[in-house]
Amino acid sequence: MRICSAEEAAGFLRPIDTLAVPLGPGLPTAFLDALGERDDWRELTVFAALLTHPHRLFTRPGVRLLSGFFGPIERALLEAGHDVRFVPGDFRRFARIARSLAPRVMATCVAPAGRDGSVSLSLHAGATVAELHRCGADPERLLVAEVSPRYPRTFGLPPDHLHALEPDEIDLLVPSDRAPRELPDEAPDPVSTAIAEHAIRFIPEAATLQTGIGAIPSQVVAKLAAGLGGNYGVHSEMFTTGLMQLHVAGKVSNRRKGIFEGFSVATFAMGTRALYDWLDGNDAVRFLPVDVVNDPTTIGRNRRMVSLNGALEIDLQGQVVADTIHGVQYSGIGGHEDFVSGAGLGEDDRSLLCLPATTQVAGRRVSRIVRQLAPGSLVTTPRHQVDVIVTEFGAAELAGRSVEQRAARLVAIAHPDFRKELSQ
Repeated sequence: MRICSAEEAAGFLRPIDTLAVPLGPGLPTAFLDALGERDDWRELTVFAALLTHPHRLFTRPGVRLLSGFFGPIERALLEAGHDVRFVPGDFRRFARIARSLAPRVMATCVAPAGRDGSVSLSLHAGATVAELHRCGADPERLLVAEVSPRYPRTFGLPPDHLHALEPDEIDLLVPSDRAPRELPDEAPDPVSTAIAEHAIRFIPEAATLQTGIGAIPSQVVAKLAAGLGGNYGVHSEMFTTGLMQLHVAGKVSNRRKGIFEGFSVATFAMGTRALYDWLDGNDAVRFLPVDVVNDPTTIGRNRRMVSLNGALEIDLQGQVVADTIHGVQYSGIGGHEDFVSGAGLGEDDRSLLCLPATTQVAGRRVSRIVRQLAPGSLVTTPRHQVDVIVTEFGAAELAGRSVEQRAARLVAIAHPDFRKELSQ
């Protein structure tokens, strides 16, 4: 292992090369900034997802970004004409994709070494863990670890999932003072509060929870934290500030999950600085690879599994669009369908898809529940996977219902201004 600056590490890449970095909170931002100072790229292909900083690297000629999940930065880069391309796939499938691509260079951020000398992968396990180890064992490849004391030391589940790199796996260790990107919770509003009120009716005592980020899941978790229920478990792709608050409220025991009992399980975490400080050295939360966490069969082994996800548009058949707008890539598939399908494998499981009934387009209000999807729309989750749809006007249970019954129930939770048109 060689200790060097980000600028020195950037010099080890060739003008024609391949690089892979983790999603969002696992991004080695100082290293990526140093790569952006070079202007000699002829064909650098970078595999990434959900960028957290507008790195100059991705504006350079000769650099191509292949992304598995778009955020605001990817959308802005694409709109500005830079070479950004979307790679469709469930988050868990990217573990296999990473292996097939086998980029010459892998880079990730890590927390400072523990007593045993290993460095924790901190806030991200995701789809890169196995490929990081393969890269570290291959003398023809290069593994770069950016280490910062501002990243929390977190844990996996030994012996199979250590969530750490050993010193002899790392080729270049890059000291940094960078902090992980913070993601503040969205402030509650009347619509998200109303949706949360309908959603919590489907969350029983001792449920195992999966939630994401945003005002709606934050409101759901806040209501659970203040409510009478408890003994919850957590099995979630993303660990959020809201889930931390549920822990702090004493509502999480993880004793009745049926799998990974005693621990909250996630594959990455993103939220406030308070969340990152709480996670540091906290063995109540364990980080596992995404192909484990997001495996629908594994999800289905949890007792009373309740998944909570969002959507952008739903037609009266129950087809769900969650990652594109008018056929244009907006976000990513992530674990959407995995948790919808995994939470449908047990008789006491529920899958909730929550969305406001309307949105604003060019200054006018339009319904998110539509008669049929427009030509060119891309379905994220097919109708046969869908269980419950929730808006501020109620909850529509679709599983096991006929086509006509599903349509009638969806009309009933649409905005009143659009119900007559949808009924016709």
